[in-house]
Amino acid sequence: MRDAPAAAAPPTNGRPSPRRSASAAWRLERAKGKGHGAAAHTIIVSMAAIYSGIHLKLKSAKTSWEDKIKLAHFAWISHQCFLPNKEQVLLDWVSHALVSYYNKKLELEDEIVEKLWTYLDNIFHSRKLQNLLKDGKTINLSFLIAQVINERISESCIQKSRGNVGTVLSCCRGILSTPPLSIIYTTKYELMVNLLSKLSWLACQWLTSEDAVTSQLFDVLQLTFAQYLLIQRQQINPNRVFGQVTSHLFQPCLLLRHLLMARAWTPADDGRVRQHLSREIRNQVEAVLQAGIFQPELLSSYRGELLPEREPQEKKKRALKTILMPVKTVLSKFQDASFCESTLQVIIVANSVPLLYKLFLDSYCKAENHMVCFHMFTRLFGCLRISHLQEDLWQEMLSPVDWSTELLAVEQLLNLVLSNDIYNVAADRIRHKETQFQFYRKLAEMLVNHSQASIPAWFRCLKTLISLNHLIVEPDLDDLVASAWIDAEVSEPRTKKPQETLINAMFQTYTKLRQFPKFFEEVLSVICRPADDELRLPVLSAGLTAKLRECLLELPPNQILDILFLILEKCQTQIIPDVKDDSDMALKLLSVSSVLHTFLFNMKSLDNVTPLPVVLRTQSLLDKMQKEVIQPLLDLLKDQWADEDKPGLWLEKVSDSALLLVCTWVEVDTLLSINCSKYVSRLAEAAGGGTDCAAESWDFSALLPGVDSQCWKRVVRFSGNFCSPSKYCLELLMLQKIKKILMQTSFQTEADLHTLQHAAAFILHSGRSSMSMEESEPWNGNISAINALTYPAAHWYLVVSNLTILIPHLSLKDVEYVADVLLKTLPSTKAPGVSADQDSFITAEKVSKALLHSTFLPEIKVLHCAFISRVIQQCSSVFCSATQGIVDQPIQQLSAVNIPWHEEVLSSCKMVGMGEAQSENNQSKDEPFICWTTMEKIAQHILLLTRTGSPITLEEDQIESFLHLLEMISALKLDSLFPSDHTRCFLLLLSLVANTRANISCSKLLSLKFLITCFRLLTCLQTGRSVNSIFKVFHASDALEAVMTALFAASKCFADVLTTPAWAEFLQVIQTFLECFLQMIVEKRQSLKLNLEKFSFFLASCKPYVDADRGKPWNTAVNQLLLVPLTTLCHVLTLYLQQQPEKKQQLTEMLSALLKPTVLQTGTAIQLCLRNLTKDQPLPLAFIPAVSTLLKADLSYMCTGRFMKMEGKQENPKDPGKYREYSHTELYQKFYTQVLRELTSVEGHLQFFHSALQFLTVFCSVTDLYPGEETALTVFHAVKKLLAGPGTTVQVIQDLEMQLTELMTQLVESCTTEEFCVMMRLVLQGLEVSNIWKQNPKEVLSAVTLTKLLVNCPLTGEKERAFWFTSPQIITALVIQTKEACRDQSLIPTIVVPILETVAALLRQGEEILSNPHHVSLAFSILLTVPLDHLKMEEYGSIFLGIHEVLFSILQCHPKVMLKAAPSFLNSFKRLVVSVMHEGRQKGDRGSTDEFGVVLKCAHLVERMYSHIAAKTEEFTVFSVFIVAQYVIELQKVTLLPAVKKHLTEGIYHILDLCIERDIKFLNASLQMGVREVFKELYNDYTHYHKTKKHGEKKYTA
Repeated sequence: MRDAPAAAAPPTNGRPSPRRSASAAWRLERAKGKGHGAAAHTIIVSMAAIYSGIHLKLKSAKTSWEDKIKLAHFAWISHQCFLPNKEQVLLDWVSHALVSYYNKKLELEDEIVEKLWTYLDNIFHSRKLQNLLKDGKTINLSFLIAQVINERISESCIQKSRGNVGTVLSCCRGILSTPPLSIIYTTKYELMVNLLSKLSWLACQWLTSEDAVTSQLFDVLQLTFAQYLLIQRQQINPNRVFGQVTSHLFQPCLLLRHLLMARAWTPADDGRVRQHLSREIRNQVEAVLQAGIFQPELLSSYRGELLPEREPQEKKKRALKTILMPVKTVLSKFQDASFCESTLQVIIVANSVPLLYKLFLDSYCKAENHMVCFHMFTRLFGCLRISHLQEDLWQEMLSPVDWSTELLAVEQLLNLVLSNDIYNVAADRIRHKETQFQFYRKLAEMLVNHSQASIPAWFRCLKTLISLNHLIVEPDLDDLVASAWIDAEVSEPRTKKPQETLINAMFQTYTKLRQFPKFFEEVLSVICRPADDELRLPVLSAGLTAKLRECLLELPPNQILDILFLILEKCQTQIIPDVKDDSDMALKLLSVSSVLHTFLFNMKSLDNVTPLPVVLRTQSLLDKMQKEVIQPLLDLLKDQWADEDKPGLWLEKVSDSALLLVCTWVEVDTLLSINCSKYVSRLAEAAGGGTDCAAESWDFSALLPGVDSQCWKRVVRFSGNFCSPSKYCLELLMLQKIKKILMQTSFQTEADLHTLQHAAAFILHSGRSSMSMEESEPWNGNISAINALTYPAAHWYLVVSNLTILIPHLSLKDVEYVADVLLKTLPSTKAPGVSADQDSFITAEKVSKALLHSTFLPEIKVLHCAFISRVIQQCSSVFCSATQGIVDQPIQQLSAVNIPWHEEVLSSCKMVGMGEAQSENNQSKDEPFICWTTMEKIAQHILLLTRTGSPITLEEDQIESFLHLLEMISALKLDSLFPSDHTRCFLLLLSLVANTRANISCSKLLSLKFLITCFRLLTCLQTGRSVNSIFKVFHASDALEAVMTALFAASKCFADVLTTPAWAEFLQVIQTFLECFLQMIVEKRQSLKLNLEKFSFFLASCKPYVDADRGKPWNTAVNQLLLVPLTTLCHVLTLYLQQQPEKKQQLTEMLSALLKPTVLQTGTAIQLCLRNLTKDQPLPLAFIPAVSTLLKADLSYMCTGRFMKMEGKQENPKDPGKYREYSHTELYQKFYTQVLRELTSVEGHLQFFHSALQFLTVFCSVTDLYPGEETALTVFHAVKKLLAGPGTTVQVIQDLEMQLTELMTQLVESCTTEEFCVMMRLVLQGLEVSNIWKQNPKEVLSAVTLTKLLVNCPLTGEKERAFWFTSPQIITALVIQTKEACRDQSLIPTIVVPILETVAALLRQGEEILSNPHHVSLAFSILLTVPLDHLKMEEYGSIFLGIHEVLFSILQCHPKVMLKAAPSFLNSFKRLVVSVMHEGRQKGDRGSTDEFGVVLKCAHLVERMYSHIAAKTEEFTVFSVFIVAQYVIELQKVTLLPAVKKHLTEGIYHILDLCIERDIKFLNASLQMGVREVFKELYNDYTHYHKTKKHGEKKYTA
């Protein structure tokens, strides 16, 4: 209720007047009788000042309830109504009315009841009531109203309608939030419990409905919980509290907690409830349950109920006492399904059991209570349906959802047991007869017998049981391995991770116990069981392989060899004899072979320090593997080769296993022979005993007794039919052959080279048919997981990862095939990405992308060249779809297959297998390559097509295809191309720019993106080492002419996008390309005069603005585009003209002659463009840099002595510009006037400010260009106004700082001393404190910024004296401004930070000028005023840096002043140290990474300042003890983040270097106890880490 203003005049006394009462009643009745409700209202308002008999009317039965409520309302708000204890009377009246109504003593309409509730609510929330209570007035509220509120909430809950409960809830909130009124609840515990119960049920009802959840109920609920917790702590009878909580709060609280967590929140729900209130209420629910059910006083009751009775006497004592049965009470509430639906009740029990156990442990978990805690665990576990499975009591089948919920509860219970050390193995066995162990055994047995491999929690439960004691699961180890690993079909990543965690736990456990062979014996026995599924998953995934590798590195070699011999024995005795015609056995064979391969590839290799018995045993292992496993499998394949047309699954798997083992055996044998000299390689023996030809010895049949050459070829041909591990292993064997031959130290024979070519071709062509498959899947890196869908990824990965040794032995066609596959497998922008769970998998797309972006692709020159050819051919294919039958286009000619494009690359590469390709071209070395002649013709064709104006039209899909291909080109290293490839790429891009156009219906932004991409790549080509090669096929001016002709034609369609960022980017990219191209012409001296003259003549002949003179519409895009080449040509010529030394007079004259017409033409173009602007239209952004460039070119040309009229007078050397006549003086002056006008009117347009300030800098360098009476002061005024503008922020000023400094330097240099003095007066006026008082901080910011700019200007003579004479006034003004600005928090970042930067600049520049120490000391007043707390982190970082810079300036530039004012200096620095400790302390919420970065940077600044202070040894030796004491005193108060502490500690170490032994003793004696301990720890670390290192460095110092 808002309190109304007081009425006009109070009555003469507080007693009611009968005559006035009658008069008022008569007037009221009269107004009502006439039906004038508004009139009645007016009468009451007018009579509020004279009426004082309201209490009689409120009690009168004659007064209607409408009028009573109105009277009561005005009585409450009116100061004219005097009643004894009026507020209490009115509160009692409305309370009595509501209580009477609900007690059936009064009959009222629903509307009246609602208005009574509203009136009561208004009273509770009125400011008047709060003020009265604050003044100490006693106002009582009836307890009956609390009962009514509780009943109304209960009634709303029963009716399941929100109805009018909002007002009741508001009243409840008003009572509970007002301590004097909340007594009606806080003194009646049962009322509060009842209220909390009703509110909880109501909240549950709201959460289960589909209506949007609002915050009102939950605000009241949170407040009620808080009040209840205060009352609950004050109760002295724990049994009473327990009874109230379990009877009234237990069920609704658990239901409420579950619904808050499980509700599917919608955007319509209140955000506060979802994000904040739900979490707070859940925490309060837990607090209520813990404080009510698990009170410390109830421990004896829990102990008596949970622990088994040991003696009859004890049983008698318990019988005598009627003790509380808390566990039974709680569990009975769980089993009561009446408070919610049965399905929901089951879920609530499962979700609540871990919570109750956690609360129980938080209250009672001590070492002596561990058995109590265990028995509580068993009782709570018994509430879960899953517990009945132990005794087969549960007949109903649980659904997967039920299993998931129950297992999550079991997991949380087990984790609580583990984390709280409830289970002690020794204590349980000795004292309690393995009570706990037996329970966990039954639980583990139940989990293993009821496998749930699709549920992550099932794996986590078993993992926790293993963590408790591995013996719990060991009796069921084989079933566990089968159900959780070997036979488990797990594909989802959320299940895969816990499964691997469980298996890793078994790995780690048996590794530490040194029982890994025993464990793996169980694994092998499970693998050899009959399989449940025909196609079982690989045994060891990539993740498990990594974990196994870690374990194998810890195991003794003999244990690993035991496992390997066991694997071979299983193969020899149980699998191979029965593998024929048995698919199941073949699958087991592949699994075991894969395990053997994994062990051999991940175990620690032998070396020269390996004991000889281990080496001999390894030798024996490999011999056994070859004779007893590999040989029988190959014999089996040899016998079955005749049926290769229709092989069965068993034969395919036997082939996979055999070749996998052969490959493994060969690689391991080779590796061991290299690493261990004691090992005798069987491979080397077999090769040495055969033929002398190394290549022939590498026919693997020579290594395998009983397998001849023809038999091996049949095995290879037979196994190559499958896209399976067989084919991949054959490729690995061929790769091994290549490596072995390349490792030979002797000279390689012709046969060796032939073998290398054959092997490389075999590897590449083995998977050729598979690479064309449309369907493929990612590969996880496991050889045994290769199938028809994963083989392409595996094959391509093998090829690409070994390209460096394959490419030299491949034919040119094979290299082109590799390039073709690379292009086809590169992912397109529209290709769907892989899922998160397959992120670590290998795909052909990932492999190709990695190769494209790798650094070694450019090193494989022939593949690099072939890939470029494939990209050009693909461009030609896209182009053909747009030409519609038109042939012999340049792009098509660039991809002609009959041209030897690679001949230049092949001639420079000595590659095996390239002889045929090289021999086809027999021209002499002096003759040009055929490709160059072809490219010269193509270049002329491009120019011809450009001049004739017949471009090919491209559709949107074709443009997107070109963009995709151009993206691939951009990924290549274009600066390392061969000259022919460089030229082909240039011609390709030039043709795309010059000979194509986007369809008129295409998106203009897409067209711009296409052109931008082309020109960026053209620019990249200008930085390449082969840049000169393009001039072999055409003149530079012809290329420029073709580019600009095409751009002029294309830009006519871009009128709609001139205001977009894409158009500005387009112009910028063209300018960059032209600048690079023109600079290259000048630097390389590429027919400099001829090319530039032709290009200049071409631009002069274009004149697209002539169309406007002929009556054609003015095209802004074309004319903006014309300015780009003109201004770029001006810029390049000006740049090189200024760089020419005086000796090169001829080149200077030539450049000047070229610059003259360009300047005239550019000026004419700009004037005509400006002429077409409408009145008051702002300057286009593109024009300002153009005019700046033009003026620079004009000035540069004038400096060469050209283009001036001497008018018969000699040039004045003191003023070289006095008698000059510029080419476009009027243009410059008009532009200057327009820029000044817009500079102060455009708000926040950063790009305009940059360009405008750069123009003014150039313009102000010539004093005789100022129009009329204007001087440098005019520009200074404009800059001052700009800095004080509404859109100019501190960030804008920082972005413009470089341009502002250049302009201010030019102004100071060109102005007179009098003008400079006027500038200083303007600055001082801006620094007056009255500007802050007038709420004009922008004026202050402008003056402070100008001061900083002037400080950084090079000042000489009178100007320098004038500035530093004024500096004391400036510093004093800055001190006053700082004190005033710090009073307003909003001014700190906008005023104080620039002031700190300015003061630091003043102190640095005034190092030998500021002679008065007082002026320097004034800076300390600023530093001690600036606040460092209650700031945003960005502001804090800026202010911290500003203070640091001021202190550093004083320390470095004014050491004498610093020494005299040492206390002020140290106090200022101490503020920095204290603040960074405060911000860098460990908090509950770490904050964002950016905030942490700011604190870390500040800590680094403190470290840096400490080191600078320590460098001033003489000045600070006396203060070193004081600095250290300050540091440790502050350090003792906080716990710093490690990264922050590291910086601060390194800094204080430098100060400790200054302390002598006497100082250390003084600190130890004078510091307080806690601080002394901190100092001792600091000094010990200093002595141990820093001092030793320092002395070590001194030892080597001269």
